[in-house]
Amino acid sequence: MVAFGSFKDICETAALVVCPLVETQQGVEPTCYSRNVEIARSLIFQPATCFVHIVAIIMTGIMIYHVRSKYTAVGRKEIVMFFYLYALIELLAIFLDSGIIPTASNVYPWFTAVYTGLIAATYTCLLINGFVGFQFAEDGTPLSLWFLRLTCLAVFGVSFFIAIATFKGIAGLNYLKPIGLWIIYIIWPAICAIIYIISQLILVIRTLDDRWPIGDILFGVGFFTVAQVVLFAFSTTICNAVKHYIDGLFFFTLCMLLSVMMVYKYWDSITKEDLEFSVGSKAAVWEVKDPLLASAGGAYSTGHGQMSAGPMSTYGGGMDDDGSMNYHYGNNGGTGGSLVGGVSGGQYYSQHGYPPQGGGYNERY
Repeated sequence: MVAFGSFKDICETAALVVCPLVETQQGVEPTCYSRNVEIARSLIFQPATCFVHIVAIIMTGIMIYHVRSKYTAVGRKEIVMFFYLYALIELLAIFLDSGIIPTASNVYPWFTAVYTGLIAATYTCLLINGFVGFQFAEDGTPLSLWFLRLTCLAVFGVSFFIAIATFKGIAGLNYLKPIGLWIIYIIWPAICAIIYIISQLILVIRTLDDRWPIGDILFGVGFFTVAQVVLFAFSTTICNAVKHYIDGLFFFTLCMLLSVMMVYKYWDSITKEDLEFSVGSKAAVWEVKDPLLASAGGAYSTGHGQMSAGPMSTYGGGMDDDGSMNYHYGNNGGTGGSLVGGVSGGQYYSQHGYPPQGGGYNERY
């Protein structure tokens, strides 16, 4: 049974980063943990988990690229900060979980404090992103971005101080009773996740006609829940069953990656890009009505594209597979609209010739 404010039962089951620094002077050792491997005369702990950390960084980079490519999507700049913070957590976890930074090192408590602060800041970022869709402040504006950045920075600073003060036994905090650290490490992430889930369900139900994003939310909740249950309830069981090759931390890291990917999938499903202002690499399709400089039977070509003549004055354009532009007349028959005095360009120029005759045109051109 987990006692409030105590890491003892938790750390005996799960090999958390903070476990070597709390409860006793030597920390709390898990009952069963993953085997280590020797690489270049150095012992690497949790090798399977470290591999998942590396995969997580790569996948996060891909998600960041796709988020940044949606130039006009709602909340693009806000959600990308969440993925940046998650990538930092995974990068730091490689050094802490693997033992590259030994637990006996003088810098280990400081790196662990940074890690703790990043976790609290990341969940805070997720929490604030949950309200971006409600447009309390217009997304992408300095007000929205700086509120997010300063709030995350404040939470990081407070969490970092509580963690390092607990490890060092200063400011009235002590590693023997790490209640403050327990709250920001265990309780705060759960609160942020619950509020985010509820806010997104309300957003989808009240403002969207499509209900499919609810499936993304449910999958994310499922992965997040499985991660916690496996780590805190079945880590020792898994470790013993597979003879110490992996433990619950491996599945926890994997399921957390999947839950973060579902956050991206959900955000992507509820945001659409305005193609009118998009400058991305996606192919755009458009339609233009009877330009003044195009004759009904002529053809125009450039070094980058081509236009084929046809019986219709309406033409469309798009991108070829090789990235080049192409233009073609429609084939609907009849005469399209024009900017010239209420009649079609074809009719006007067939009667009066091109260029138009008159002093105003000659004087101007």
